[in-house]
Amino acid sequence: MDCQMPDLDGFVTTQRIREREKCELTEAPVRIIAMTANAMTGDREKCLAAGMNDYVSKPVRTEELQAALERAWFEVVNDGFAPSQV
Repeated sequence: MDCQMPDLDGFVTTQRIREREKCELTEAPVRIIAMTANAMTGDREKCLAAGMNDYVSKPVRTEELQAALERAWFEVVNDGFAPSQV
């Protein structure tokens, strides 16, 4: 999820996705990985607080993106538990 999209940023978009999931009682929530050019202190926490599941800063490094995707996949196959919780 690009955090600095024009018109509708990634934070608002994520909040709308999460609200829709609650209304529709979806079985598995969408995994959202934040992607932002801002790599300042607190950015990761802001993304997670907005409902995103993970964070990758731009320019994206292949290793970081792969690790974020692996964490998301691990949560899906382990019923929402992150690697540190299993």
